[in-house]
This record gives sequence, C-alpha cells and structure tokens, in this order.
Amino acid sequence: MISVVIPNYNGKHFLKICIESLLNQSYKDIEIIMVDNNSSDGSREFINKFYPSVKVLSLDYNSGFSPAVNFGIEAAKGEFVFLLNNDTELERDCIKRLFDFSKGKENLFSVGAKMIQYNNRNYIDDAGDEYNLFGWAFKRGFNQLVTSNKDDRRVFSCCAGAALYKTDILRKIGGFDNAFFAYLEDVDIGYRANCYGYKNYYCSSAVVYHIISGTSGNKKSEFKTMLSARNNIYLIYKNMPFAQLMLNLPTILIGILVKSIFFIKHGFGKVYLIESFKAIKNFKKMKKTRFEFKNILHYLWIQIRLFENVFLFLKERIVIAKNKKLS
Repeated sequence: MISVVIPNYNGKHFLKICIESLLNQSYKDIEIIMVDNNSSDGSREFINKFYPSVKVLSLDYNSGFSPAVNFGIEAAKGEFVFLLNNDTELERDCIKRLFDFSKGKENLFSVGAKMIQYNNRNYIDDAGDEYNLFGWAFKRGFNQLVTSNKDDRRVFSCCAGAALYKTDILRKIGGFDNAFFAYLEDVDIGYRANCYGYKNYYCSSAVVYHIISGTSGNKKSEFKTMLSARNNIYLIYKNMPFAQLMLNLPTILIGILVKSIFFIKHGFGKVYLIESFKAIKNFKKMKKTRFEFKNILHYLWIQIRLFENVFLFLKERIVIAKNKKLS
C-alpha cells in the first residue's frame, strides 16, 4: 500500500482536481490522507461531503508544511508515503511509475516526479532538487522545455510537492524538521538521507502538473524571504559536520552576500539579514545530523556533488535565459 499525504491550508479550490486525479490512478492500492491546517474555507467539509474515502486529519492551528506532513506520516499505513501538494494534478500512471521505479533500487529513500507547470505545460517546474557549495538550493529543470530532462537519475533531494518516500526510513531518520515550518524542509531531509547513505532519485516518466506557488502565493514576499533565510542557515548548520562546514565556509559566505544583494534589490534585504542572524542565534535549539565516521564516503559524495552543482547551477541559468529569449 501507498499512503498519499496531502497537507492543506485553505486550498479548497484546488482539492477537486487533485483528489480526482488520485482516484483515477492506475495504481489502486492507496490510502489518501489530507492533513488540514485549520482551514477556514470549508476544505474539511468539502472533502467529507464529496470524498468520504479520504481520511481527514485536522489540526487546530496552521502548523506549516513540516508538522502537517509528519502528522500524516504517523498515521500512514503504507510501505511508501507519497507526499503531494494540494495544488497539483497527476497523470494517470504517475504513482504506478514511481512505485515501479523504486523496485530493486538499493538504499532508496525517495523518488520524485517530473513536475510540470500547470498553467504553462510546455515548461518544467521541478526535475529534482540540487544544492551547491554556495549554500543555494535550486530546482533542476525549472523553466526548461518539457521535452528536456528525459533521463532518470540520482538527485540531491526530491521536491516534497510530489515525491514517494520509504515510510520506515522516513521514521528512522526523524521525519521532516518541524522547525522549518515550510521551505527547504525537503532539501534538509534529502541532505540527511544522503548523510546516512540513502539515495534520492528523479523519475522522468511520472508526471505531475503543479500550480507554482498556488498555495503560498507570490514567489517573492516578506514571509517567504524570512523562512528561506532562516531555513537556509538551519540547513547548513544541521547537516554539515564541523570539518565540512569550515571547508565550505568561504563559498557559503559568498553565497550569503550574493543573496543579500539579490534581496536588497527586491526590497527584502533587511528581512533576509535579520532572519539569517536570528537563525544563527537559534543554533542551540537545532538537532544536528549525527556524524559517524562509517559514513565518511557518503559525506565525500555530498562534497563532490556540492562542487559539481556549482557548474550545474550556472548551466541551468544559461538554459533558462535562452528559453526566455525564444519565448
């Protein structure tokens, strides 16, 4: 069985398309769990009335993405958990292809779908998440033609908006970090899985259409800047052992400087810097990923990947720029 966990906050207007596409899946051995973050738009009532087979778990406050999905994972009965944003629509064979892809993969932790922009289906939203030496997480394939990224591959982490996870490993490594609330929590758990030797993959044939920022709103906002700044610092501190942190500190500081300039240009520089410093002050509250020498080869893989992803990031931006000129 696969347990589908959908976090929801005032997303009633998305739910019909999302749930209908789940009920129409060719893979039938699924349970659907919607975790509602105290919505005020009638989301729970809508699901209970029209989709009684969907299990609704209700929270009495807006806990954010991480606590909501953890709540759903605790209730999940499946061998796999498929995390899914509410602002999505799945192709009919999506879950089957993710499940089939997972078979025989040694140390698999997660496998992510090919996420295509819902309102512009010629372009990709996400083909796996990557992370580089500058401390920048980025979506592979973003704004590239849908005909690209045809090859299945190992990725640094999967976008939790449409990804299949091994339930037992999710629980074993501690689930999503509630301190993140939202944003970068999927990169954090993917990073943590890499540290322990588990692997994350991208499956090109499993397709999900995603309304970009459909739930959270505009891409650039003070709230998103605040969470992104804080969580990016948490991500580095939590997952890099001291030696690796010292090795990468020069490029990380350059990355923070460049991001500061970017957010200053968009009117959020003060928020970005304040939240970054607040995150540093909160280090004592964070639970670090435990470093064990037996995992040294996994950290070596991570370090090489961080280096390679500097060049991948530049390559991705060049492709995006070319596509913009052509469109």
